[in-house]
Amino acid sequence: MKVFTLFILVALVAGTWALHKCTVMNAIKRGNVIGIKGYTLGDYMCLVHYASYYDHTLNRSPSEYGIFQINSYWWCNDGYTSGRKNLCGTSCYGLLNRDLSDDVRCLKRIVRDPNGLGAWSVWTKYCKGRNLNSYTTGC
Repeated sequence: MKVFTLFILVALVAGTWALHKCTVMNAIKRGNVIGIKGYTLGDYMCLVHYASYYDHTLNRSPSEYGIFQINSYWWCNDGYTSGRKNLCGTSCYGLLNRDLSDDVRCLKRIVRDPNGLGAWSVWTKYCKGRNLNSYTTGC
């Protein structure tokens, strides 16, 4: 009980909440991105693990948003990034809530781009070409 109380306190102080792995997995499945360019559920879950560790509120840098850490120059509108493209046609701040449908829609747009998941250096470094089974077990 003390450990649980401490966890809740730390989460409240930090102001962030990680989503459950299964919640993220289900959102990805519903988004119909599995199979695009041969990417698997493991590819997407590994990306989430290294990009945000399931924290949908993460704004790691001034230009990366949400559970997939989507870049504001290319993909979303943060209202101040100069020369932004907003290719997903969405607000960056909308990517910081618990509703992952807009995040997954943008992910789908990014994956269809020529770089695919290579748009994320963490995917290339930690996920590409590896056994990703551990990222999809337990749900």
